[in-house]
Amino acid sequence: MHRTKGFDRSRNTAKIIAVCRSEKKGERKEAIDQGIFKEGYGLLGDAHANSDTHRQVSLLAIESIDKMKKMGLDLKPGDFAENFTTEGIDLTSLKPGTRINIGDEVILEISQIGKECHSGCAILKQVGKCIMPEEGVFAKVIRGGLVKADDAIQKV
Repeated sequence: MHRTKGFDRSRNTAKIIAVCRSEKKGERKEAIDQGIFKEGYGLLGDAHANSDTHRQVSLLAIESIDKMKKMGLDLKPGDFAENFTTEGIDLTSLKPGTRINIGDEVILEISQIGKECHSGCAILKQVGKCIMPEEGVFAKVIRGGLVKADDAIQKV
């Protein structure tokens, strides 16, 4: 497998597997057909969207979710409260300040890798481990627009 700047070149392209949203914080997100992302804010209709934070959207790789599935968990996109479930990109190799383009319109700027896991995390309670503290990635929305599953991800 050949990797360049976080992208897995053994696949055709890095892409979005799912766009996910929840109305309340502290719950798993549900996959939606498409989402509108607002510049400087996040995903419209999502409880975590906020103009006062550098964590306007969250991303998690399906490859990370698959690691947890191997521990016997029945998981799907959105179960870690991520807005984007991605495939074919090593998100944790992207440094804060890196910009990525999603689909035809949206530009995100990576703002944080990992986070402190809150004690109420359902996954942590089930298996004693959660991947978000090490493999979850957060970003600011630099340019808004529409995103849907299968949209390509490219470094700007």
